[in-house]
Amino acid sequence: MKNLLKLSFLFVALLGASSLSAQKFGGLDKSPADIASYPTSYKDANKIVKIVYSRPQLKGRDLETLAPSGKVWRTGANEATEITFYKDVTFGNKKVSAGTYSLFTIPGETEWTLILNKNLNQWGAYSYENAADVVRVQGKVSKGSESLEAFSIAFNDVEGGAELVMGWGTARITTPIKS
Repeated sequence: MKNLLKLSFLFVALLGASSLSAQKFGGLDKSPADIASYPTSYKDANKIVKIVYSRPQLKGRDLETLAPSGKVWRTGANEATEITFYKDVTFGNKKVSAGTYSLFTIPGETEWTLILNKNLNQWGAYSYENAADVVRVQGKVSKGSESLEAFSIAFNDVEGGAELVMGWGTARITTPIKS
């Protein structure tokens, strides 16, 4: 009886171990997730804003194909980009309450429209609803001296706050954030 119990225990242990080793993990995402925050120093825990987004690559394609002018874009890849303000701010020229929002954009030639939307956990812009928009502001378009293969978001220090900068290819889109 003791041998049967030991054998049963061994069988269950081996079965459990084989199912653990059989776990399959996905490969690396083609558009990896990234985070940009301001202040940018990792030593400064008193953040004003954080953006979580995925970074699509151009891979020989042009920006207009991937983020068409005049159409709502998820501002990255995969899930819609999310922006969290840890305190009330002025985003562009509009007052925004602390909280988390989806960030959509509408690309344009000289300006992009940046949209904060209250619907979270959206995949792309497929379920985007403009009725859930909190604010829309304009971002200025300029041309960078180098081409960025991967869509990127960063912050620059400016007088009175920060400047949100989005870049892809040679396009640079800037919008001020003041707390």
